[in-house]
Amino acid sequence: MKVAICSESFLPQTNGVVHSVLRVLDHLAARGDQAIVLAPDAPGVPDEVAGARVITMPAWSFPGYRDVRVATGRVSPVAEALRDFSPDVVHLASPFSLGWRATLAAQALDVPTVAVFQTDVPAYAARYGIRGAENLLWKRVRDIHNRSTLTLAPSTATMAELDQRGVERVRLWRRGVDLERFTPTRRDDAWRATIAPNGERLVGYVGRLAPEKQVADLARLAGVPGIRLVVAGDGPERGRLEKLLPGAHFTGMLHGDELASTIAGLDVLVSTSETETFCQVVQESLASGVPVVAAGVGGPIDLVEQSRTGWLYAAGDLDQMADRVRDLVGDESKRAAFGRAARESVQGRSWRSLCSELVGHYAAAIEEHSPTGPDDLTRRHWSTRRMVRR
Repeated sequence: MKVAICSESFLPQTNGVVHSVLRVLDHLAARGDQAIVLAPDAPGVPDEVAGARVITMPAWSFPGYRDVRVATGRVSPVAEALRDFSPDVVHLASPFSLGWRATLAAQALDVPTVAVFQTDVPAYAARYGIRGAENLLWKRVRDIHNRSTLTLAPSTATMAELDQRGVERVRLWRRGVDLERFTPTRRDDAWRATIAPNGERLVGYVGRLAPEKQVADLARLAGVPGIRLVVAGDGPERGRLEKLLPGAHFTGMLHGDELASTIAGLDVLVSTSETETFCQVVQESLASGVPVVAAGVGGPIDLVEQSRTGWLYAAGDLDQMADRVRDLVGDESKRAAFGRAARESVQGRSWRSLCSELVGHYAAAIEEHSPTGPDDLTRRHWSTRRMVRR
């Protein structure tokens, strides 16, 4: 199978979209499939990953968040790259800007597409205070996904949201987790002693430090006795958060085994974001045997089992969030039981299993794609030629 992956973000950036794409590339390489990646241009983008050539498109930095690159420009370079590779299917990873052009190019070339909804761009715009933009952004999302052969959503809550917004042909595709890297055996008592020398319980947040993540909500935990906050990650809000949470330990950006050890070293993980379509760090925490307290919206609803692997709190109810944290840090036996159940809850969710499922969605899209007739192919050919001139 030949798969062209068009990703709205890519290396060297680190986020859920990039992580998923990398795991998919590894899986395709192991199967012996051919792949290419179309991604925004940025300093440090590799030429090749897992045997897949990386083709970059001109991009600019998002205001206030320089690491986020947005690819803009004409459809023609995307169409040319796809035509040269001649894929069986195009994988649109969190499509919006570059993904829109890839959608148009794939249509013109009569290639089936699988669009993976992962980043709730309209909700992010609302969090950034861009008034009036949410409905317009949903129109773009709807246009992309309804032109796609299939749309994959990472959670039942996201499926319901997409259905409500008029997105068609939606199927569920969750995310895998590395059960060998994220494991309770990574817990480092020596590291814990340096962070909490007086035996405090470590309550942590892991992820981007950006407005849409609502990390400032952790300030409500200031009144919970016997805890030390750990904030792992980086982003445009770090300076403000360091002032707001003066007693917290900020680790900066972490990767690989260091990230896994930090998560395993926590007593409770708190996910404050209300815009998560899945929330990979919640799944990594569960795999590490660490119970979770999360806002009860979006992806965490599927991941956190109430009163078994953690607690969900009503979005915006920070008093309830603090009560849920207090409940777990104050009861060692309950916390240990939740941790064991957390690890058990993610067994069978390996990336190999989930990527095999994804390949099945590719095959379904290829089978369900309606090939155009000769007249339509001629029109699409000339449409593509016009795009090349733009």
